[in-house]
Amino acid sequence: MSIFDRIARLFRSNVNDLISQAEQPEKMLNQIIIDMRSQLVKAKQQVAAAIADEKRLQDQTAQELREAEEWEHRAMLAVKEGRDDLAKQALMRRGEHVSRGSQMQLTWEAHKQETDRLKESLRGLNDNIEEASRKKNLLLAKQRRADAQKRISETMSSISEKSAFEAFARMEEKIDQNERQIRAHVEINEEFSGDRLASDFKRLEATAGSATADAQLTALKQKMGLIAAPAPENNKQLAAGQSDEIAEVEEIHDENTTH
Repeated sequence: MSIFDRIARLFRSNVNDLISQAEQPEKMLNQIIIDMRSQLVKAKQQVAAAIADEKRLQDQTAQELREAEEWEHRAMLAVKEGRDDLAKQALMRRGEHVSRGSQMQLTWEAHKQETDRLKESLRGLNDNIEEASRKKNLLLAKQRRADAQKRISETMSSISEKSAFEAFARMEEKIDQNERQIRAHVEINEEFSGDRLASDFKRLEATAGSATADAQLTALKQKMGLIAAPAPENNKQLAAGQSDEIAEVEEIHDENTTH
């Protein structure tokens, strides 16, 4: 089982535990991000160790090839000095290093491929964590909208109940009743308190004052030419007398015509 398989299994186990206990989505999502970043740190440490091993194998492979090359130079030196026996031994030693170097080359290349896959997986894990962090805000916004909708629905359900409207109506009736009682007390106080005669004159004076104000307003409008001025009293009597005379003439004329 690879390191990422172990991390994934551990992470799924932790997330499932959080989800099963989830009462606060924001707290749960924050904890998931924290756990993912913690696993990322562990994964980085493991990948770093794998890279270090790959570098060590690469160095050992290079060292074996350098040793093989060095023993080849020694064999050439021995041949120049006429020491074929030493040259043969040097060539044998060179062969050993070449053999070990070839094996290490294969091991290093295989390890390097695995290390490259680990680094790619690590980049993918990091990208997934960043994507999860961005999605967290979206999920929290959705959760807040859901909570708001739930509260609105509960409120609408409660105020739509008959009992709520009945309570409202009872309160309205109580307020109206209090208002009627206040008016009744005021009326009683005005009717049966103090000097009745003085109260009557006060009301009469208020009425007269209102009539005077009306007369003043009419006079002002007449002065401004907004309404016509009334005819003088003498003119009224003259007009009335002329009307009576005309009526008598018409009556005599009617009698003569009849006869």
